[in-house]
This record gives sequence, structure tokens and C-alpha cells, in this order.
Amino acid sequence: MNQKTLLVEMLEQLDLPKSVEEKVHKRYQSIAEWFMRDDSTLMDVDIFVQGSFGQGTTIKPLREGDEYDLDMSCKVNIPNFKSEYTQKELMDMMKNELELYRKKVGIHHEVKERRRCIRLCYKDEVPFHIDFVPSIPLEEKKTNEYRSMLFGSYKDNKQLAANLAIHAVNIPDKEKDSYNVVSEEWHISNQQGYLLWFQNKITLKKRGIFEASIEPIPTYGEKSVLQRCIQLLKRHRDTMFEDTMSKDSKPISIIITTLAARAYNGEESIEEAIINILNTMRNYISASIPRISNPVMPEEDFTDRWDNPDFERFELEKSFYLWLEQAKTDFNQLVKGRDVKEIRCILEQGFALDFSEEKLQEEYGYKLPMPQRKVVATPSVRPWRRR
Repeated sequence: MNQKTLLVEMLEQLDLPKSVEEKVHKRYQSIAEWFMRDDSTLMDVDIFVQGSFGQGTTIKPLREGDEYDLDMSCKVNIPNFKSEYTQKELMDMMKNELELYRKKVGIHHEVKERRRCIRLCYKDEVPFHIDFVPSIPLEEKKTNEYRSMLFGSYKDNKQLAANLAIHAVNIPDKEKDSYNVVSEEWHISNQQGYLLWFQNKITLKKRGIFEASIEPIPTYGEKSVLQRCIQLLKRHRDTMFEDTMSKDSKPISIIITTLAARAYNGEESIEEAIINILNTMRNYISASIPRISNPVMPEEDFTDRWDNPDFERFELEKSFYLWLEQAKTDFNQLVKGRDVKEIRCILEQGFALDFSEEKLQEEYGYKLPMPQRKVVATPSVRPWRRR
């Protein structure tokens, strides 16, 4: 039985089609060049990608017609920006440029302001949206303070901490009291630093992707074992929480990515890596706050909503652990199981992938008969049961 080939074939079905990748790259380049044009209202900017496209962990949407999403940032390099402009004014600058772009290229839907970004929605043969995050550089004093803070978390690798600190920025936050006033109090973000941290975890050769004014979307060639594991975990999560009543309870991607990257131990096979990751993820969740810290902002807790009364009805912590146990059960069966009907059930219900019993028997050596698929918990909603 060749389970590795099965997982690879699963991943081939989850990867973005080349046509979609090309479309996303073209749109990214188009909007980046718009901000760099001669008559732009913002004359000195840096454009870069963040999120799953930057990490190389994007997968197809679960349903045909669901939107792809791309996270971008535009850093405005205006000296002493915070002493002259408010966070709202920075958002307005970005919104104005994106509105001009939208009208220029004929996008019908108006841009939407969100808490920390502006969303631009495309509706054509490749439906997707861009979440565009405005940012400004940290001033030298704040950068030094931030670097010193990181040194405490990276005592054994201060060079990495220094490299991470270079990419920290300030971004607007509509929920801050200082949003509408000139103030030094801005939210610090470091998406480029997180991408550098993640690339360090997958041990890719340093690519120098942060040097130009328009940073290209990273291309990884053959993806690493860690990237592949994260893709599989995200698909399992998406399928388990497909139900409308449970979709707001699903574990967020940044938690899955961060825990997987910390748990990954350099395994060279997807099977070994994903079993290790799932078995050791809990070890990287602290009993005290922050429970899952941002590796480039150690005081930031990715689980901050777990104890937030506003999100209590979603049972986020319980949902995470339910998903983790179900994922452990399903991946263990995929790697170690031999029953063709059980494997086909897991592929269909756990990943929304269709493999025939004949293919599973002939190509991967699975056998008859079938025990029932084991379900580790029975919550009020069973999001992994497809209708």
C-alpha cells in the first residue's frame, strides 16, 4: 500500500489550478503597479503579499464558486506620518486609490472598509477578493523597542530576531480610541516578519523577497512537507466546519499554521510529519495567556477570542479540540488503516474528495470489508457530516 502517493494525490486535488494562480498573480501585479504609477496620490510605497499566498499554503475553496482571497499590504513611506495624520486618514488614502483603481478597471462592487483593511471584490470567472492592509514604517525608537522585545523570545537566535524586527509596521485599527486623532498609539503588525519566520521553519533557502518596492508573490517550486501538511489540515478543517451553523466556530488558519510550524520536526515524509504535528500540537498551547502567541509579536495571543464573551456562543476552544481529535483519528486511519470503505468514507466526509473503491484497492492496496468510521465526539452540530 502506498499511502504517500494517496496523500500526494489528495494534495493535487486541493492545489489551485494554474489558471487561478496566474490570474491572482496578474491581479496582484496590476494593483501593485497602480500604486506605483506616476500620478499616484501616494508617491513612496512598498507593496507586498501576506497570508496563505505568501506562505504557499492556499487551497481550493470547498465549494465551486466560493471566493479565493489574497492579503496584500501597502506601506506608505511618509516621514513623521503619525505626527501629521490619523489612522483614519491613512485608511482614506488607501480607499481613495482603490476606488480610482476599481473604476479604472471596471470593477462594479465598491470597496468595503473593514477593521484593519479595505476589501476589493472581483466577480468574474475567478471570484475572489483582496484584503488590502495600509501600513506605515515603525519609527526608529519603536523599532529598537520592538527588537529588544523579540530578543527576549529569541535568546538563542538574536540574528533572526533582528531580521524579524526590520519588517514591523504600524497599521490602522478602527476599534482603537485613537483611530480618529493624531496619536502615537497605533497597532503594531509584522506580517512580513511572520512570513520570514514561517520560511525559516520550512528551511527554504533565503530568497530575498523583501528587497523591491513591489514584492512578488513567493513561488516555492516544489512545496515543502510542512506546507503540504498545512494544506491538508486546512482542508480537513474546512470540511468539518462546512455546515452553515458551525462555520463561525472553525479554528482560524493562523492558529493551525503556527502550531503546525512549531510542531514540525523536520520529517521528510508527509505521513510522518502530519502524525507528529497532530500528536504534538497541544504541547505548543500554553496553560496561561498568551496560549498561542504570535511568533513575531509574543504578547499577541491568537486565541484571544476563545475567552471573549462576544464569541462565547461559537465555543471556539471546544471546537478547536474537537477538530484536533477528529483530525488525529482521520489521518491515523489514512496512514495506518487498510479498510477500503473506511478510507473512502474519510476521504469523502473528512476532505470532500471522491475516490472510487476500485482505485483505492487497485492503486493503494486497501482491502474489504468496512468497519464504521470512528467519530471522536458528538456535538449538537456534526459539521463533518456532509449532506
